[in-house]
Amino acid sequence: QSQFVESGGGLVQVGGSLRLSCVASGFTLDYSAIGWFRQAPGKERKGVSCIRFNGVAKSYADSVKGRFTISRDNGKNTVYLQMNNLKPEDTGVYFCGRRSFYCSDFTEDFESWGRGTQVTVSS
Repeated sequence: QSQFVESGGGLVQVGGSLRLSCVASGFTLDYSAIGWFRQAPGKERKGVSCIRFNGVAKSYADSVKGRFTISRDNGKNTVYLQMNNLKPEDTGVYFCGRRSFYCSDFTEDFESWGRGTQVTVSS
């Protein structure tokens, strides 16, 4: 079964940092755009960042620009999300998903969801 395993979440204070990892299981990342998504309690899953299959193009939600950095290591079949200067509104479960080659603004265009990793930012 093709899916991701997300890890690296935890409890952190405002201004702290976390590095999330997303490891692909059952498929190779080489031809996939990978997106990181966040789901706060009672809210829809929303895109945070996305990286194109070749790593050339990256996109970020306005709320995380300048604080989050997405990267990928195809040799390790892993995508990372470095999160700095964390804020309480960054709290949620973080998931990664994939689609062929290019990023999309629409969550429903992605697949192969994992169980996510919880990020809690305390003030």
